Amino acid sequence: IVTYGIASAFGVIAGSAAYALATRTFRWEGFRDAEDTANHIVGGLLMGFGGITALGCTVGQAITGISTLALGSILTFVSIVAGSPATMKVQYWRLSREDPA
Repeated sequence: IVTYGIASAFGVIAGSAAYALATRTFRWEGFRDAEDTANHIVGGLLMGFGGITALGCTVGQAITGISTLALGSILTFVSIVAGSPATMKVQYWRLSREDPA
C-alpha cells in the first residue's frame, strides 16, 4: 500500500534527481571511508532512538513541550543542549589524536 508518507519520500527523491539532472548539477557523493560510514550509521541510530524515546524531535520538545512546562520536555531539551557540545568535544578529541600523515 502506497501511503502519503511513502509517496512523499519517493517524490522528494524523484523531484530532487529531476532538478539536479535538468540543471546539470547532479553528482555522486559518499562517505570518506568505512569508519565515516559507521559513524553516520551510529549517529542515525542514536538520533532515531532519541526521537522515539523523547516522543518527538528537538523542535517539538523545545517549543511545544517547554511552552506547557512539561517536565519530560524540559529534561529532553536540557539533555539535547548538554549532549551537543559533549559530542563535539569527543569528535574534536578523536580528530586531534589522529595521525596527520
